[in-house]
Amino acid sequence: MTAAVIDTHVHFIDPAQLSYPWLEGILDRPHTPCDYASGHTAPPDVIAVEAGRVAGQAADEVAWVRREAAARPWIRGIVAHADIEEADVEQRLRALQADPLVVGVRRNLQDEDDGFIASPAVLRGTRLLGESGLPFDACVRDRQLPELITLARACPQTTIVLDHLGKPRPGPGHDAWRAAILELSTLPHVVCKLSGLATESPAGTPRAYYIETLTYVLEAFGPDRCLFGSDWPVLTLATGYDDWLDLVREAVDGHDAGAAPAVMAGNAERVYLTPPAPAETP
Repeated sequence: MTAAVIDTHVHFIDPAQLSYPWLEGILDRPHTPCDYASGHTAPPDVIAVEAGRVAGQAADEVAWVRREAAARPWIRGIVAHADIEEADVEQRLRALQADPLVVGVRRNLQDEDDGFIASPAVLRGTRLLGESGLPFDACVRDRQLPELITLARACPQTTIVLDHLGKPRPGPGHDAWRAAILELSTLPHVVCKLSGLATESPAGTPRAYYIETLTYVLEAFGPDRCLFGSDWPVLTLATGYDDWLDLVREAVDGHDAGAAPAVMAGNAERVYLTPPAPAETP
């Protein structure tokens, strides 16, 4: 039997409602829940992830996704944007914590300067996330993984979700990525999304590379700490939805019988949809 799916990384985009500074090329058009559903006989349940609209529209993005979710129960929640480095982050997180649609927070870190991730302001905000019980989606590039390890070690009460396997690329640097993933996997409060790999790899990358890389992460973190994600619609720049889903399933099938239900849905339920109680402040 095919395991149920909760896609933990879907971006809904509507340039008519919100402004996206990064949006260009073939992605510069609406990618709505209706568009997502049109590609599936029965849409998988999804966790929407903030889509890089201007920071001042973060609340508008949540409100839009809420309206869409009211008619589409397969939209289970949203990982909302929050500037966790700001002085008023505690107030922002209280508002997000009180919103039943919000299941996590992301502050996209991939384009920040060296030193930003390990800064005192980000450290404070990440610790406050742990106190609020909200997981933190960390979108970083492979060169930033050492800083993320430092941050994660300092915030053991915060569930940290590594987006897109830390964005590895084939070739030079892959060994450093492997070593960083292995070190990060020793921290039990860190989990990893099996997502985003195809768009980080050159066209024509062999299928064997994807399977090997996914398998490495699965073996490092264990199937109980990995989650399926598509990164739709960014995914479509490199591959098709079903092709990526099949790749992840192939990698997961190399593990025991309990791996697929956990990776494809069960871990998402635990990490996002039954979040831990807020940690006590020391």
